[in-house]
Amino acid sequence: MQIGKVVAIRIEQLCRQHGMTLNKLGTVSGVTQSTLYNIVSGASKNPTVSTVKKICDGLDISIVEFFDDDLFQNLEQEIE
Repeated sequence: MQIGKVVAIRIEQLCRQHGMTLNKLGTVSGVTQSTLYNIVSGASKNPTVSTVKKICDGLDISIVEFFDDDLFQNLEQEIE
């Protein structure tokens, strides 16, 4: 899988774990709902580290916790 897809899956997982909708996550993180929906839908294939950090802040987790998941172990190499 590519990084954008994995980030989208991870955001959805964390929202479920925290009992939070994307709308609520947008409100508490300061990330626009359109940006969140673009990430989750795959329209935004390369979310910035800054956006991921804001999402982590909204979920009250560290960026290390965000990326500390088996999903990130099997990323496709994107440099050819």
